[in-house]
Amino acid sequence: MPVINSTYKAPFMFKNGFVSTVYSGLVRRVNGVEQKRERINLPDGDFLDLDWSYSEEKTNKLIIILHGLEGNAQRPYMLGTAKLFTTNNFDAVCVNFRGCSGEDNKLYRSYHSGATEDLHDVVNHVISKYNYSHIYLKGISLGANIILKYLGEQPAVPQIKGAVTASVPCYLSGSSAELHKLKNKAYAIRFLKHLKERLKLKLQTFPDALSIHDVNNIKTLKDFDDVYTAKAHGFINAEDYYAKSSSLQFIPNIKVPTLIINALNDSFLSAECYPVKEAKTSEFIFLEMPNHGGHVAFIDKKNVYYNERRALEFVKQHT
Repeated sequence: MPVINSTYKAPFMFKNGFVSTVYSGLVRRVNGVEQKRERINLPDGDFLDLDWSYSEEKTNKLIIILHGLEGNAQRPYMLGTAKLFTTNNFDAVCVNFRGCSGEDNKLYRSYHSGATEDLHDVVNHVISKYNYSHIYLKGISLGANIILKYLGEQPAVPQIKGAVTASVPCYLSGSSAELHKLKNKAYAIRFLKHLKERLKLKLQTFPDALSIHDVNNIKTLKDFDDVYTAKAHGFINAEDYYAKSSSLQFIPNIKVPTLIINALNDSFLSAECYPVKEAKTSEFIFLEMPNHGGHVAFIDKKNVYYNERRALEFVKQHT
């Protein structure tokens, strides 16, 4: 489809990508969302925790929401989407990736940018157990990459009518390079701190998997992907993981209406993360590139973010 001319106008004080990203990640709050947890067992013996919120009226429409790196179902960008959709006659389920729901998962492996098998199991679960005829997917950052890869690597699921992705690092090697630049040092340090803390917990359960010396030698996010992500999930190294998990290569195969919203001032994204060619040659891909919005920071009126409002508009067009 033709690239969409975005109507997003960031408030003046949030035109700076760093300011908007920090505010959205550390300051924003979303209240009034009631969630009910459901645990599902996975084929490999692990589990996922799903946090549900519901429309006041019975509905056959569901949105499945996936978070970003080191996120969870209670992050404001998750709650903001759930709140907007449940007040518009959709049920919403926020998926916590393995180990992200407040309890470590059972296996040494956890989640990663290309782990579409878990989304596959969630989709199968809600289809087999519940009576939703219209299912939509919404993903943020890492979760958005998973959605695009999932939609492009398998035949279309009839119940899935559309998808919305925001701040998508669809070319992982490029995004990794951007995160290692000085401009993103503060973010990289924060991500790495949380990842290493979780890895140290893994060591208590799996002491033979790697040593504390290995963990202490992890100095960068790429080191983490080399030492843990790649080896725990069957990849040769970080670059092999990036190459096989990047959703960019799967976008041309997507056969359901899919909106991609990537801000041009998102410091996490490389040039390859703006799939203009893929959008122009696909009847299913809608690419929107606002000038502002940082990383998951499309701040708008009444605490409803632009990407959340656009998600609702988009899925209503494809109901």
